Amino acid sequence: MLKQIQSAAAYIRAHSQNFQPETGIILGTGLGALANEVEVEYQINYADIPHFPLSTVESHAGRLLLGRMEGRKVAVLQGRFHYYEGYTMQQVAMPVRVLKLLGISQLLVSNAAGGLNPDFNLADLMLIDDHINLQPTNPLIGPNLDELGPRFPDMFAPYDAGLLARAEAAAQALGHAGTTRRGVYASVPGPMLETPAEYRYLRTIGADAVGMSTVPEVIAARQLGLPVLAVSVITDLCAPGHLKPVVLADIFAAAAQAEPRLTALVKAVVAGL
Repeated sequence: MLKQIQSAAAYIRAHSQNFQPETGIILGTGLGALANEVEVEYQINYADIPHFPLSTVESHAGRLLLGRMEGRKVAVLQGRFHYYEGYTMQQVAMPVRVLKLLGISQLLVSNAAGGLNPDFNLADLMLIDDHINLQPTNPLIGPNLDELGPRFPDMFAPYDAGLLARAEAAAQALGHAGTTRRGVYASVPGPMLETPAEYRYLRTIGADAVGMSTVPEVIAARQLGLPVLAVSVITDLCAPGHLKPVVLADIFAAAAQAEPRLTALVKAVVAGL
């Protein structure tokens, strides 16, 4: 796996004149428009990168964008990979490890999530300050890649306090404090959505939102020593009294409603790095 990661990074360097990004950004379901804020210098399709997985989920474009946002060098993954697509956790985490070899020093992650906290509203942003990992495995299982980090990385603070504070200050300055929350994200394998009993269980164990991604990437990032900021867009409401059958078009509509605020928040955070 290490040789595959190194091969992918070498290909990207060779096709971007050794472009060295400072910040990695992963765009979640329905949140691809943030890529429009990047002054793109190089665009590489995932299909062209050796050993890179391919996005199979609707709205995940499957491109790596290298360029500048707010004057800062960024690498934007326009589409991510999920365990439910049939990929191993090592494949799911591979892009994060490749970005680390390219030079990033922090990682920003977005996702679409179901809101479990009854105080949340549709299209709110939730800054993730902790998580509950309910995935069946994780990218650190198996032989450790010592070159990438320790065998037993600490997860006391998986989401960087400094980046969280910066994001909260940015939301306040933008006038978005009322629609920006903090909370705990539960990561489940999917791809089916949860039953009402499962939503109640997730809320009981302390989750404010639930989704099918993010945590594997965060675990890999923490092993690499990368500070992480992660933001969930609440695209459906899962608290008692709000439950109804989920329609994918409604999720995309909620993501589109929140996207201008997410874009402004990410740009403000990146500008201050």
